[in-house]
Amino acid sequence: MPHERASPGQRLLSIWSDLEGRPGGRWLFDRLLARSVPYTGALGARVLELEPGRATIELRDRRGVRNHLGSVHAVALANLGELASGLAVLTSLPPTVRGIVTRLSVEYLKKARGRLLARCTTRPPEVPGTVEHEVTAEITDGQGEVVARVTATWRLSPVAPRPASAPRA
Repeated sequence: MPHERASPGQRLLSIWSDLEGRPGGRWLFDRLLARSVPYTGALGARVLELEPGRATIELRDRRGVRNHLGSVHAVALANLGELASGLAVLTSLPPTVRGIVTRLSVEYLKKARGRLLARCTTRPPEVPGTVEHEVTAEITDGQGEVVARVTATWRLSPVAPRPASAPRA
């Protein structure tokens, strides 16, 4: 039986489980994530919880993510919610399935200020062929009030089997 390669989400979970309980481990995980996804890394969010199908991400309110109204910028909130959905979805997929975001929508419910938490929980559907899977991340402020909801549509599809390597001469 051929050895299945680990999915990107499984690799993330493995790194998380190796690091999260160690001193500085969460910080190092966040740096590795930022390095592998530079745009998202620029947000400066911190992963607080990660397990298959579930992620909690923190974003500190600071000048670099603020708008002209003194609250967290709308696109920073969208990015935060997409990151939470991505980690939740990717960590729940078997190595035989891949996913990519095809649509993103955001409901802005109130000005976002202070420490923000994005939470997403999902259970992906069966993937016999290409399917659309909608996932919502809620972003709450320090008082626990929902400031935004980010809904991401993920296109999930089976990974094409890799052809067997030709024997070397």
